Amino acid sequence: MRIGVLTSGGDCPGLNAVIRSVVHRAVADHDDTVVGIEDGFLGLVEGRSRPLGLDDVHGILTRGGTILGSARVARDRLRDGVARSDELAAKLGIDALIAIGGEGTVTAAQLFSEAGLPVVAVPKTIDNDIDATDVTFGHDTAVHIATEAIDRLKTTAESHQRVMVVELMGRHTGWITLNAGMAGGAHGILIPERPFDVEEVCQMVEERFSRGKKFAIVAVAEGAEPRPGTMRYENGSTDAYGHQLFGGIGTRLAGEIAQWIDKESKPVILGHVQRGGTPTAQDRVLATRFGWHAVEAVHQGAFGCMTALRRTDIRLVPISDAVAHLKTVPESRWMEAEAVL
Repeated sequence: MRIGVLTSGGDCPGLNAVIRSVVHRAVADHDDTVVGIEDGFLGLVEGRSRPLGLDDVHGILTRGGTILGSARVARDRLRDGVARSDELAAKLGIDALIAIGGEGTVTAAQLFSEAGLPVVAVPKTIDNDIDATDVTFGHDTAVHIATEAIDRLKTTAESHQRVMVVELMGRHTGWITLNAGMAGGAHGILIPERPFDVEEVCQMVEERFSRGKKFAIVAVAEGAEPRPGTMRYENGSTDAYGHQLFGGIGTRLAGEIAQWIDKESKPVILGHVQRGGTPTAQDRVLATRFGWHAVEAVHQGAFGCMTALRRTDIRLVPISDAVAHLKTVPESRWMEAEAVL
């Protein structure tokens, strides 16, 4: 069997671990041929690929990013590709496709699956916002990086009696900010699911200083928004691919805090550092398990499905379940975090 594999969407620690696992399971155990499709669905549409053997994936388990590359595809080109699914598969000579990616990738995988292309999806996203799986690989690494940043910022903030506003990734969900904020002992955690009152945030910081504390750390997700009427702030427009652009909530909030308490307040935007570097052991293990089960799903003919972690087991779930809605932070988790702020 000839199996195509692609990575799409934002890069994520653990992608190479999945690729490695797919190749090892397919080639060594099933005597398959694996075709690496370059730059995600763009490579699929353009017919760009290369063979992947055991030597090609040697030593990539610990590497961040993706050896296959990733690129965005304009919606009209993607729709055209879906309409030509059979032609694209024939051109690459593949019998099945393993698509590794986040919510957008899984949605595209469903479209290709509905068009008749045999597809198995593997979920990845540092945001952990795919509902059909307990967790996605990449999230643990992002939380680890964000937590380390908060830990490091505490010492410099205390030395200079500053407020540090740490802006973390999370456009529509606050899982990274919630988990890193709790692990790092942030004094404020602001997430998209719970609009904040800027006055309450400023009062919290002011009260810390009034009690003799010398610093404060506020963790804020890039998609967090103030409650209507509490602070003038507008997110950016959308880009050419329909993704929302954000206006820098960390910088804006740091300015508001500085004016309110007359203390130095610095924004720290962690940005794409959260996506890069070596994946944690937990992410390597989960990514490897996902790759193994994706190949098994291909051989079982379980197309239109996605690998998912349920408790400690890997299950196959319909792709449609994965894209029904985003997995957002529930109120119960926020209440847990609020109790220890």
